[in-house]
Amino acid sequence: MSGPEPWSPERAAAIIAARTGDAGATLPILQALQETFGYIPDAAILMVADALNLTRAEVYGVVSFYHDFRRQPIGHHVLKLCRAEACQSMGAEALAAQVQAALQIGWGDTSADCAVTLEPVYCLGLCATAPALLLDDQPVGRLNGGRLAALLDELRAGS
Repeated sequence: MSGPEPWSPERAAAIIAARTGDAGATLPILQALQETFGYIPDAAILMVADALNLTRAEVYGVVSFYHDFRRQPIGHHVLKLCRAEACQSMGAEALAAQVQAALQIGWGDTSADCAVTLEPVYCLGLCATAPALLLDDQPVGRLNGGRLAALLDELRAGS
């Protein structure tokens, strides 16, 4: 993962301007902003609203409706742990407790060293390899406590 760019109103304005004339531009603009910056700051919500002649509430409503949009900066890595029934039946709850304790964060939070953002996901479609997670959009299955601990050590070491 190459990482997001730092927030720049000028860069955001260029992203918005490039897509303003498109039909249904709200989602593509928000997706492009998040892809570029890793999140959608409040300033961007106002800029999108102004460019599309929408209220801030309308744009905020879109951002808050879709769970993949983030309003805060993310860590260098995003770890999405499956919370669906198949993974739970194979020990995902214990793994969730392990990762939260190791990183000292809750769901949706980023570790103090900015290495990892932890997010819940409800079914990755990897039930045959449960419990599973996505790390920077790469699937990892057949997790256990030791494998998860090694993965977290690698992430914190900058691997």
